Amino acid sequence: MLEGLKQKVYEANLELIRHGLINFSWGNVSGIDRIQRLVVTKPVGIDYAAMRPEDMIIVDLDGRVIMGGENPSSDILIHLELYKHFTNIGSIVHTHSEWATTWAQAEKPIPALGSIHASLFNGEIPCTRALTNEELTQNFESNIAKTILESHNGIDPLCIPGTLVRNYGPFAWGRNPHAAVQHIQVLEEAAKIAFHTFQLGKKNSISQLLIDNFQNSHHKHI
Repeated sequence: MLEGLKQKVYEANLELIRHGLINFSWGNVSGIDRIQRLVVTKPVGIDYAAMRPEDMIIVDLDGRVIMGGENPSSDILIHLELYKHFTNIGSIVHTHSEWATTWAQAEKPIPALGSIHASLFNGEIPCTRALTNEELTQNFESNIAKTILESHNGIDPLCIPGTLVRNYGPFAWGRNPHAAVQHIQVLEEAAKIAFHTFQLGKKNSISQLLIDNFQNSHHKHI
């Protein structure tokens, strides 16, 4: 069942390790089969060194486990809500990578300051609002998803394929698992470069025309 997608999700999770985007088991990649309306994710807390494609878990869009003997990744409910609303994406990735998480904990969006950022993000990478006390105590994961959706209200999720969840960390997405990992790699690099750029005094975003030029130039090469 969904063997091809399980392999891709497995490989994408290992990419997070190779690119230094996660420590321990602090992150995950999921993928969705839109025809069968089923999602593949990794088990919670699994040792990456021992993980195999057959360890991947299949859940439906209500979070019920269809196949797999372990519990799915702890933020699967966030992924499922995003899949329901961002209907043109095929994969979601979440990490606690150092630079993006720094911006999330500072509660600041990442402005578009140059070509690295603008190559894949057509504008500012938003940071979600704070959760209310009620949202913190009831349906926590669903409320995080709600704030992500609010941060992208009116925005094509593939134009800004990621966001920072306040005090938590980055989420990114793409048409497939490999693209989702690429997007969170660029988000992390953009966060690091923006941090250093701010230290040198520049804080204003580049123009939309320059962003568009960087986007067009990048897309000619992928």
